[in-house]
Amino acid sequence: MEIIEILGYVGALLIGLILGLIGGGGSILTVPILVYALVLDPVIATAYSLFVVGTTSLVGALKNMISKMVDFKTAIIFAIPAFIAVYGTRAFLIPAIPEELFSIGSFIVTKNLSIMLFFAIIMLLASISMIRNSQNETEKNTKVTYNYPLIIIEGFIVGVITGIVGAGGGFLIIPALVLLAKLPMKKAVATSLFIIAIKSLIGFLGDIQNHEIDWIFLLSFTAISVIGIFLGIWANKFFDGKKLKKAFGWFVLIMGIYIIYKELTM
Repeated sequence: MEIIEILGYVGALLIGLILGLIGGGGSILTVPILVYALVLDPVIATAYSLFVVGTTSLVGALKNMISKMVDFKTAIIFAIPAFIAVYGTRAFLIPAIPEELFSIGSFIVTKNLSIMLFFAIIMLLASISMIRNSQNETEKNTKVTYNYPLIIIEGFIVGVITGIVGAGGGFLIIPALVLLAKLPMKKAVATSLFIIAIKSLIGFLGDIQNHEIDWIFLLSFTAISVIGIFLGIWANKFFDGKKLKKAFGWFVLIMGIYIIYKELTM
């Protein structure tokens, strides 16, 4: 096993560790690890990422369900359009994108390049969200209300983004739950994990019909990530979650810039 491949599996542990430590964000690393460390095709990497993200988030969601932190009514309202969007994106939209989109002189914009650049942009947005939220998170105790049209629209948009980049989209879901459903922050995070788990796994079903899945690799990678979650949950009591989230936000920002640089200079 080459060193770069070993680093890929260490990355799997890191994904779960970050999820356990700060309650989200780790999934944003899955695609870069699969593409750059384990040299997978970006389309396959986003598919595998959905399974990894879905499974690891489900572990966290089950813990929150036991603690009665998940708001199921809000989750269902948000998740139904997200389910439809993410499945449709993986099953029909991604396969329909041509391998070469357009060219600018001798520079050819390919399907893989566009996916990685879009992913990098999502990473930049996620990093800004994590950096700001770590400073501005407050607990709200207002009554839960529902802005149904906006929740449904937001769910559909998050579903499409999740389908394209294979990340959970917690940085989009949590603000939507806080602002549109008036959920307290802790409930929003817990409910977000439940939504991410279900929509990611449903989205992965859209890939099974289009790709041959290496189940041995995928299950082993996911198992290491799940171990990381339990380590992160255990380590969480020793660290300041807000400071960790801000630090990770800066790391994701640097990673996003690096991916843009690497993809445009390859």
